[in-house]
Amino acid sequence: MKVAVFGSTGFVGKYLLKSLINHKHDIYTLVRNGSEYKLDGLNNINILNGEITNNTALDQTIMNCSSVIYNIGIIRQFVSKGISFEKLHYEYTKQVIDRAVHYKIKHFILMSANGVKLDGTGYQSTKFRAEEYLKKSGLNYTIFRPSLIFGKPKNDQEFCSQLRDTMLNLPIPAPAFFSGVNISGAGKFKMSPIHVENVADFFIKSIQNEKYYNQTHCLGGLKSYNWKEIISIISLALKKNKWIVPAPVAPIKMVAFLLDRFKLFPITRDQLTMLLEGNTCESHELFADFDITPIEFSPKNLSYLRTK
Repeated sequence: MKVAVFGSTGFVGKYLLKSLINHKHDIYTLVRNGSEYKLDGLNNINILNGEITNNTALDQTIMNCSSVIYNIGIIRQFVSKGISFEKLHYEYTKQVIDRAVHYKIKHFILMSANGVKLDGTGYQSTKFRAEEYLKKSGLNYTIFRPSLIFGKPKNDQEFCSQLRDTMLNLPIPAPAFFSGVNISGAGKFKMSPIHVENVADFFIKSIQNEKYYNQTHCLGGLKSYNWKEIISIISLALKKNKWIVPAPVAPIKMVAFLLDRFKLFPITRDQLTMLLEGNTCESHELFADFDITPIEFSPKNLSYLRTK
């Protein structure tokens, strides 16, 4: 089956390509000039060079395919550099959907995120609006909303490796964030970590499966963990004994207001807001329905953190 993939050179994208290859799909992916090296080692892929803003490049990627996967996304924006949630999550998605409608694509699969909402952060609201646009397009669609995704990155960073580098490798205690003055709530917000291989399997197993048409699925692992538990599990994987101390989020947000436009500052105000909201979902039945074996969030499956 011919599948067009947008967003193939990042952390999740490479796993999507690998799974598509393993399932013998014919893959077409649009890659910006100069980024082809990111796909070194992956064979049997039709790489088309160009910008997503160019309809000719979009058409060449989509026109011979029956399914489209849109996986372009960022967790942090730098508007001054033209990297924004509005562009990558909404405007570009809308553009690809419009071309998919033009070519009567049979199935459009969208990467979204757990917790998206219209009145949320810029990250959440732009992904929500993209979902709504797809739903109204007339295309058969499947939308996946993962919680925290973990797994060995391939020259990229994912959540756990970023925590390692910006927090756990520092010679200071790890922060257990809390809002307001209720210190008893420090680090109590929860997430449902899901392995990147499981996420890729959900995407690939849904391709042109009418059973999953016009559905939205939240994806999480089989267990939810609070922030303190996540820090402890990652620390065990790193063979570290890390202290965790309460950290009020208000002063951190004040500093972030001044500095989060700089890449070296490790966290943004919006990211802090979303952390404290929590990010959990129940996927037991979904794993069974898709016949996918869940990969546990455990020190053993985080052993990749000990090497860079």
